[in-house]
Amino acid sequence: MKILVINAGSSSLKCQYFVEQQSEAQLLIERIAEADGKATLHYQNHTITHEATVKNHHEAMILAEKLFVLSGALENFSQIDAVGHRVVHGGERFSTPIRITSEVIADIETLIPLAPLHNPANLEAIKAFAERYPSLPQVAVFDTAFHQSMPAHAYHYAIPLPLKEELHIRRYGFHGTSHSYIAKEATKMLGRPLNALNLITLHLGNGASACAIQNGKSIDTSMGMTPLEGLVMGTRSGDLDPAILPYLERHGYDSQTVDRLLNKESGLKGLCGTNDMREILAAYEQGDANAILALRIYAYRIRKYIGAYAVALGSVDAIVFTGGIGEHAVKIREIVCDDLKVLGVAMESAKNSLLQGIAGNFESEESSISLLVIPTNEELEIALQTEALIDHR
Repeated sequence: MKILVINAGSSSLKCQYFVEQQSEAQLLIERIAEADGKATLHYQNHTITHEATVKNHHEAMILAEKLFVLSGALENFSQIDAVGHRVVHGGERFSTPIRITSEVIADIETLIPLAPLHNPANLEAIKAFAERYPSLPQVAVFDTAFHQSMPAHAYHYAIPLPLKEELHIRRYGFHGTSHSYIAKEATKMLGRPLNALNLITLHLGNGASACAIQNGKSIDTSMGMTPLEGLVMGTRSGDLDPAILPYLERHGYDSQTVDRLLNKESGLKGLCGTNDMREILAAYEQGDANAILALRIYAYRIRKYIGAYAVALGSVDAIVFTGGIGEHAVKIREIVCDDLKVLGVAMESAKNSLLQGIAGNFESEESSISLLVIPTNEELEIALQTEALIDHR
């Protein structure tokens, strides 16, 4: 089956073309609605670049088709069997992938207040495709869907219950396609069925989240109503005393400034001036005090969530690292795992040092919990879920 996966950001459009579950071509269109728009397409051993102003996601879709045709990857988009779209927020309405209809589009629009930066861009790409190829099947795959299995005691906040119903304030969780994908990959590495495994999965990139997976189901995750809660991230603060917000407002920070502060200027960047983990690790090795503090805070928060999720799960079969940092940052895995002896975790440094962007395990023989590195592939997961839905129909 031929599946095109679309990941639309507020000013970007990522496309990946799969044939029989193998990636054939990848396209990135950047700086949509800016004067210096740029597109880069990789197909086989060739790379095509194109610079032009792209006014909106409709124009981006037209440009995408032209570049796929120019590369030889496709004659046109009518050759595709289906399009799978990443949609960030599915609220409580969507717990599985769904075939996109006008009713589904309307439902996604009602969720814009929960993801004002992401859902509008996702919808623009969906509408652009529907306008150009109305008979082509489109599927929405939601970041939040995997976490809809959380029990009520995990997703409720301790605020007046009517607010949950009126304003939909609850834990939703994100990175669902990544956590789902690496959980299934872990079963292959461990040689055990998913419904017999307890996993703690750590998606560590510029955005970061932890997930407790019991018998294949998410029972808790660190991100909350928004992607701000939880672990320390590249520019996001993670967990924070909520009383800090009105405190800042009383000191002259308006809501927009606070939002920007916590989402764009905090986390690792706020602690040591950069959110590039490579730069932070280099400064750490040179003894930079701010970098040392930043990484201690970063790793400490991860360990706290591992400990909490170990209790929630009752037993843990494996801790899985993924995402750009989780897959490549040997030192981060070392710092995190070195202080987990209380859980029976013991790592083998030589194995850990070999795992940079490749799958493998790095626990020692004495460890009671497996330690895994698994490169994530959210686009493939979207393609697989899209194909499964279309085949089922």
